[in-house]
Amino acid sequence: MKHDPLLSDDPREVGRHLLTARLGEGGMGTVYLGLSPGRRRVAVKVVRADLAADPGFRKRFAREIDSMRRVGGFHTAQVVDASPEEERPWLVTEYIPGPSLHTVPQKHGPLPAPTLRTLALRVAEALEGIHACGIVHRDLKPGNIIIAESGARVIDFGIARAVDATALTRADLLVGTRGFLAPEQLTGAPLTPAVDAYAFGMVPAHACGAAPFPAGVRLESALRVLPSDVSAVVTACLSSRPTARPTPAQILDHLGGEAAKPAGDWLPPAVHTMADLHNMPTFAAH
Repeated sequence: MKHDPLLSDDPREVGRHLLTARLGEGGMGTVYLGLSPGRRRVAVKVVRADLAADPGFRKRFAREIDSMRRVGGFHTAQVVDASPEEERPWLVTEYIPGPSLHTVPQKHGPLPAPTLRTLALRVAEALEGIHACGIVHRDLKPGNIIIAESGARVIDFGIARAVDATALTRADLLVGTRGFLAPEQLTGAPLTPAVDAYAFGMVPAHACGAAPFPAGVRLESALRVLPSDVSAVVTACLSSRPTARPTPAQILDHLGGEAAKPAGDWLPPAVHTMADLHNMPTFAAH
């Protein structure tokens, strides 16, 4: 994530955490880079004022915090602190130093085969951990995957929900990102972990430059740039039938053979440099 200076009206502290820079702004609110009381770098999400005034949103935000705590930090960003009851609710997680998968191909083009295969394995492993907690992410996409030297982390459970919970969103609210939505998400059918499998299939397709798919081009042709084993998994994940899509465990079994063993660094040098830049000192808070 890019680090930008704090604006004049940005807070300088949230809870016990000192803010040092802006990381980004989205539909839920603003994300800051901060320092914990022990001077560890953290990501601080502060909810927009208009959303904070919505009791329904506060319930969803509290659920986001619970979801992230249940999944833990091996696959995602570990929750450090939170206060969903504040006038402006906030959430603090560990800071994962690295760019998003959305940014990497924009700057350096399609990822090479060894990186794509390792990426697919690590995102599938993350989904397996998420689903094991009874959670459907619902918005898996390159922008919600952080590429760090240590691996790929899946972030942003802002619209995740427990599989067995009653939906708190409005019935007419389409949740997710177009281009990564499974067909059943567009029809209002019951959602299952299979929607994440569909989105998973779109992730390596975007990372290799195959997606968005050109009109009139067969899927098999568009995916020829992928390693054959990854292409087969992506094709299965993009099935229109939820029951035909593989589970994360099946994806791991299919991709976890000898070819999956990385030879040294899993990132190309230019991407490794991008990740390193996120470890550099940032703006000081005033």
